[in-house]
Amino acid sequence: MQQISTKPEPGGPSKGRYAFVSLGCPKNLVDSERILGQLQLDGYQLVDDPAGTDFVVVNTCGFIEAAREESFATIDEMLELKRRGGTRGVVVCGCLAEKQKEELYLARPEIDSLVGVFSRDEVTRIADRLLGNLEEQRSVFHPAPIRAPADIERLRITPRHFSYLKISEGCDRLCTFCAIPQMRGKHASKAIEDVLSEARHLAQDGVRELIIVAQDTTYYGTDLYGEPRLKSLLKELENVDGLDWIRLMYFYPMHIDQPLLDVISASERILPYIDMPLQHISDTMLRRMSRRVTRAETENLLQVLRESIDNLTLRTTLITGFPGETEADFLEMKEFVQQQAFDHLGVFTYSHESTTPSADFPGHHSEEEKNRRRDTIMEVQQQIACTRAAARVGEQLDVLIDQPLDSDANAWVGRTAGDAPDVDAVVYVTGEKFPLQAGHIVNCEVVASKDYDLVACATQDPR
Repeated sequence: MQQISTKPEPGGPSKGRYAFVSLGCPKNLVDSERILGQLQLDGYQLVDDPAGTDFVVVNTCGFIEAAREESFATIDEMLELKRRGGTRGVVVCGCLAEKQKEELYLARPEIDSLVGVFSRDEVTRIADRLLGNLEEQRSVFHPAPIRAPADIERLRITPRHFSYLKISEGCDRLCTFCAIPQMRGKHASKAIEDVLSEARHLAQDGVRELIIVAQDTTYYGTDLYGEPRLKSLLKELENVDGLDWIRLMYFYPMHIDQPLLDVISASERILPYIDMPLQHISDTMLRRMSRRVTRAETENLLQVLRESIDNLTLRTTLITGFPGETEADFLEMKEFVQQQAFDHLGVFTYSHESTTPSADFPGHHSEEEKNRRRDTIMEVQQQIACTRAAARVGEQLDVLIDQPLDSDANAWVGRTAGDAPDVDAVVYVTGEKFPLQAGHIVNCEVVASKDYDLVACATQDPR
């Protein structure tokens, strides 16, 4: 794991060496950075190679079956290292630990400690006990808080120029396929002043792109202020010195009004980019999923978004093979994707979650059928995205440089304002007479496309 920001400073000599594996979504990554920061402040040294460490921390994801399989595989790898004497202990935290609790011990008794989602600040104490050979209280699980905990004193593991900022925790939605409320609790917002404090700290630490995340971004503030307050928060974030781009993720398709869109549209810092997971479009499926929106409402909202925000980039995610999804429901979704021509789209196959209502629904599909439907939708989207990328050849656009591709050739990998890190397309940039580095924003001319991605040449000095 790359150590990017060393803002927190340990108070003395190293108490021990540890490795860290962070799995799952950006919201889980923020938790990882908080744990890393606390361990460093407490005097522990982070290293890349888990072999030869005093302990390993695995921050797990338990969202869907594929994520759990990855988490289990990582835990097993670290336990095997422990058996060989390569590390003294394995600490498992995060969503999978919260979801399974003591069941994890029964299945993998060699785990040294389990730490729940809302017990992340206990990891330093767990490490002290582990290195002191104290075995009592191997599990630490706290209830979900009324207010989202602060994410300060983080040791960031993203590149220095961008960072995720979590504005709330948990979710009040009761989508029938989702176990997140069981793992992360009810929706709990951070106060506006606390979010601003974190944003200023991140900007002072070199962040140029601030990526706003939550389980339900548009619901922000309802628990604290009696109404959604994302509009007010964004107005304040616009004034944080040092930020160039503010990106909005995880928009639930509710609580979006014209004043909110006007704030986004008028801003020079808030990007015309919205990530809105829709999951399906068939009214039958939306009811079974308990999404509380209809196709007509969704299509009207998409039209309003595009009319209100110039040069808008829209990203969404869908689910194929939900229990009871007929071929007609599936074809309706396919037609919808063709009609809407989203800029970015991801598809998940339905994951059977035993603790959710959908687990008991009739009409479950085989994995083969779920995959067939996913692949069909992605083939449609691939054609849309590749055609759109090819049409951009000749355009001038700003690119945020993320990392080197070939430093000797001054070749880099970056992103446009319409591309979020890790989930969207990239731009391959050559500098020629303009030396570049990570964190630069540079104007480029697009000279070619490569499937989803672009190839561009820098045309001005970076800023």
